[in-house]
Amino acid sequence: MAQYAAYGSNLHPARMAERAPHSPLAGTGWLQGWRLTFGGEDRGWEGALATVVQDPSPGAAVYVGLYDLTDLDARALDEVEGADIGLYQRLRVRVDTLFGSVLAWVYVLDGYEGGLPSARYLGMVADAAEAAGAPDEYVTSLRARPCRPSADGAVPPGFTDDR
Repeated sequence: MAQYAAYGSNLHPARMAERAPHSPLAGTGWLQGWRLTFGGEDRGWEGALATVVQDPSPGAAVYVGLYDLTDLDARALDEVEGADIGLYQRLRVRVDTLFGSVLAWVYVLDGYEGGLPSARYLGMVADAAEAAGAPDEYVTSLRARPCRPSADGAVPPGFTDDR
């Protein structure tokens, strides 16, 4: 079994239970020296997609859920995430947990950083972090990020409109 570090909308335990039903949550941790960002706006259906990039800034970290993925669930997740068509690539990283550092893999977008996620997608990412037990300040920082308004022009409460 391989350890997978879920971030973005995959951080939501219910979403992962649907996408990888045979792979239990093994814990949570922090991907230190990385930051959550968005990119590939031209490849997303509503805007930019979540990814992680290395960031040497002090305090840069991404909250992740660690899953013990079976081979079957890993293949299914590759398909859902577009790794099988080159949208995302797998990358091995170290994740800091309360029990030490573990080696896991993450999906990294194969595209340029930049662009805004849709308000709906950013809301999914923030809700996922909250459901996974991320600290309040982490969730609040996600909700404060700029985003594209929804099709009706509305921006959910607590979100920033970058128009």
